[in-house]
Amino acid sequence: MATDSETTSGIHLVGKLLDPASRIDPYPVYAEFRARGPVWVEEMSSLVVTGYRDCETLLRDPRLSAERWRFFNPDPSADPYPPDAPASVRQPWFLSLDPPDHTRLRRLVSKAFTARTVARMESSVARLVGELLDQAAGGETFDVLSGLAYPLPMMVICRMLGVPAADERLFHGWSTQLTRLLDGFSDPGDASGQTPEWVHGSVEMHRYVNELVSDRRKSPLRDDLISELLAAEDGGDVLSHDELVSTIVLLLVAGHETTVNLIANGVLALLRHPGHLAALRADPGLAPAVVEEVLRYDPPVQLTARVAREDVPVGPAKLPAGSLVILLLAAAHRDPEANPDPDRFDPGREQVRHLGFGFGSHFCLGAPLARLEARLALAAFARRVREPALVADPPPYREHINLRGVRELLVAHAGVTR
Repeated sequence: MATDSETTSGIHLVGKLLDPASRIDPYPVYAEFRARGPVWVEEMSSLVVTGYRDCETLLRDPRLSAERWRFFNPDPSADPYPPDAPASVRQPWFLSLDPPDHTRLRRLVSKAFTARTVARMESSVARLVGELLDQAAGGETFDVLSGLAYPLPMMVICRMLGVPAADERLFHGWSTQLTRLLDGFSDPGDASGQTPEWVHGSVEMHRYVNELVSDRRKSPLRDDLISELLAAEDGGDVLSHDELVSTIVLLLVAGHETTVNLIANGVLALLRHPGHLAALRADPGLAPAVVEEVLRYDPPVQLTARVAREDVPVGPAKLPAGSLVILLLAAAHRDPEANPDPDRFDPGREQVRHLGFGFGSHFCLGAPLARLEARLALAAFARRVREPALVADPPPYREHINLRGVRELLVAHAGVTR
């Protein structure tokens, strides 16, 4: 597959990528990967791909499987969960399934998670953004992460689902524990790396959602997403109880953490580029373009992975059957063949090409909601927060390889307008 020197360089680059020091700015490492083309890493049985065209092509290639848990844990008898855990905890998320299972579940879920469902949330999302910024008005500094980016997506999805407001706080802790499911360098099937905290959080969250769904079945249907999912039907096919619970957990975890980072990364980019912040303040209609550029320039999801069902050629390289392909999406976004002058943050680009929500059959079903929340949050921040400035640059980053986001984003300001 590769020469000794090529393999060594691949291992070296992976080591640099995994180095916590790279969390502040991984993009120079991505550029090194991209300069080498597809890089085979023998010790990981993996091919790392960074070119935009290659990533886009591979994301829609049916020879690649999204069921990467089979790669990390091919032993079906390995089970990290306690015997009394709900059965739903072993139900794979549909985003990690292949057709026909993925096709069936996505079709059913999409009947509930519609554009109409998202559009009718706009006024309530705008109200929540306003309330969160009101709470920030009291001090001279404001943590954008804990004060806006973190609570907003959780409040929105909980209210869409019909979770009692008093229980929303429970999901903050569980979601933090379960983000490991979204890391491209680990997987729920990789039992050797799971911590008791992670397993405990997963089991407790599933128990809660099981009870929530069971109670909802007994009560009249309401105007919320759980009721829509219960009613979703396609030619007589419906979601099983475990499929429904697993889908709700997916919406709560994936829909939360990625949007948190999209909003925080967006605020950070605007603060580092005050001209674009001023332009957004003057014209809130620029917010959609800002969101798309953030998704390209500093995406919350940095990579994804697939498993080859058969040998697949990737440019001059070959991905052997049974091996893993790691798609460095954030590196692909800075491929100059896809986006000219890619290291420049420019919401005014004529065309923004990104894979921030994936591509092909696994394109993110929650993309419209994430875009709505980020658009409203960034526009309101620009309009209402006077003279914002970073307290620390760079801010402290989380250690995740895949989910790129800060642990704190303190902003000094001269007040928050009404």
